[in-house]
Amino acid sequence: MLPLVRRTRDPHLGSWALPGGWLDPAEDLDAAASRTLAETTALQPSYLEQLYTFGDVDRSPSRTISIVYWALLRSDLVDAQRAQAGAPENVEWFDVDALPPLAFDHNRIAEYALWRLRNKVAYSRIAAGLLPDEFTLTELREVYEAVLGQRLDPSNFRRLLEGSDELVPTESFRTGKHRPARLYRYVAHA
Repeated sequence: MLPLVRRTRDPHLGSWALPGGWLDPAEDLDAAASRTLAETTALQPSYLEQLYTFGDVDRSPSRTISIVYWALLRSDLVDAQRAQAGAPENVEWFDVDALPPLAFDHNRIAEYALWRLRNKVAYSRIAAGLLPDEFTLTELREVYEAVLGQRLDPSNFRRLLEGSDELVPTESFRTGKHRPARLYRYVAHA
């Protein structure tokens, strides 16, 4: 899911766009990205990284260079925020595989971010940024499936992760309709 903002001024009045804003002269880039996200979604990112700089000459009516950040937000916090009364106006969450036409070159930016996430999930712990601190293997697999856009074999996924040094089983279980599922967490790196 991706938060989009409906533009309230020209150019592209009424079009959906990625959240963005101007850099305050007294703040650094990371702080500006966190502030913009908080102003747009009322959430703090669990992961924030500079993605790319976009500066094609024709990307905006006035010469604009965008230093784009991408952030991951925990699904449980996003769901809680979206359910609250008084959630930020003018913001809607869209499935990344079904985005509407976006203002400026924002479709290109969203496609690049998704490509980067799909590549990065293969060699890093980035999926942890979308989960609570403790999670089931099924929840982790579902994150991978959502990011990769494909179904993964549950048995092979479990076998791969249980042989990893990255995950630690906790003593806790999540109960539901089926048998209790053990909760896991990622190993803390020093």
